[in-house]
Amino acid sequence: MKGWAEELLTAFDGLTCEESVFRGIESTARSLGFDYCAYGLRAPWPVSRPKVSIFSNYPSAWCDRYRDAGYLRRDPTVVHGAKSQAPVVWSQALFSPVADLWSEARAFGLRVGCAQSSLMPNGSGGMLTLARAHDEITATEMAANQTRMRWLVNVAHMTLAPLVSLPKEGDARARLTQRELEVLKWTADGKSSGQISDILTISIDTVNFHVKNAVRKLSAANKTAAVVRAAMTGLLA
Repeated sequence: MKGWAEELLTAFDGLTCEESVFRGIESTARSLGFDYCAYGLRAPWPVSRPKVSIFSNYPSAWCDRYRDAGYLRRDPTVVHGAKSQAPVVWSQALFSPVADLWSEARAFGLRVGCAQSSLMPNGSGGMLTLARAHDEITATEMAANQTRMRWLVNVAHMTLAPLVSLPKEGDARARLTQRELEVLKWTADGKSSGQISDILTISIDTVNFHVKNAVRKLSAANKTAAVVRAAMTGLLA
């Protein structure tokens, strides 16, 4: 994962328009084996109807139908993603409460897919959906792609959020200690807590302690989000 994560961060660094960021998401989705992708960003307010920005390369007729039918409020992947950061794979059982959505999506060639969300402490969040017309997603494929999806969803959120005027999630330049920065740098290189423990000659509990502090100081949702935020704001340079 070292090379892939570094290449992903580098590819998105310095992008200043929504279209170029989405093209990066689209290119990465294809590298993961998916022809279609969508990324949705949700602001934390107004509470009754939060602002949602959606970017996708889905067929335009399907995008119109999805909007006009109000499927965003009924989509079970969206409902799941608003509550959990666990990835979810499309299935007939998942979409059984909205059989019309499932049937229509498949008619537009969106037959196989998965989704991964990123939830921020201030209530904003994003969800990445990858889709294709054929070849069911196996457990092996999902396991192989899960970490990459988590990286991509966090990088996408960090890059797109400022461009669509979502509120900032705290001070990304919080005062991290030198050790916290070291741990984040090794994490960005794909090292596990156990490997970092050996490299820095400290206990695994101490590594996890520094990770937890960094996540809190950066107002991040998890370790991956903290690494992405630190990297994309220049803290790991």
